[in-house]
Amino acid sequence: MGERDPATPSGSGRPPADPTAVVADADVLAADLLVGGAAREALDHVRSHSWLTLVASDPLLDDAEAVIAAIADPALAAEWRDRIDETVLTVEQTAGDHPALASAYEGAAAHLLTFDEGLGSAQANLTLQDHLAVSVRTPDAFARLFDAASLYEAEFEGDYPGPDRDPRA
Repeated sequence: MGERDPATPSGSGRPPADPTAVVADADVLAADLLVGGAAREALDHVRSHSWLTLVASDPLLDDAEAVIAAIADPALAAEWRDRIDETVLTVEQTAGDHPALASAYEGAAAHLLTFDEGLGSAQANLTLQDHLAVSVRTPDAFARLFDAASLYEAEFEGDYPGPDRDPRA
C-alpha cells in the first residue's frame, strides 16, 4: 500500500494516534495464518473493513515470515509475504528498534496486538504512553472489545455501513 510519514503535533514527542491503524506483532501474524483462533478473529476485524489499516515495517514482516518458514514451510512463508505486502501499509523503522513498537510509532497506530506478555503488561503500557499513544492488547482482548460501529461513527460522518470486505479474500 505504500509508506506514510505521520505528522507530529507541535510540542509533542509522538505522532497522534490513528484509531483506524492496527499493528499485529510477528507472533500474531504467524498465528493468524497457521493457527487461527483469536489472532485470526482479531485480524478479521481489520481485513473486513476498508477503512481500517494494518501497519507494519519490513523488519516486522521479516520476523513473521521467518516464524512461518520455521514452523510450517518456507514456500508458504514466501506466499504469505507476497500477499501481505499487497495489503499492509509499510512504514520505515530505525534499525535496532522493536519491530512492532516501531511500526506502531511510525504508523501512528492506536492498536498493537501481541502475545508478548512483557509488552502487554500494565507497566509496559504505562511506560509506552510517554512515547506513543498505543493500546497494547492480546488478540483475544482486541477481538472481544473492538466495536467497529462505534469507531466508524467516531471517525467518519454517517452511519456505520458494516463490513465491506471479505476477510479471506
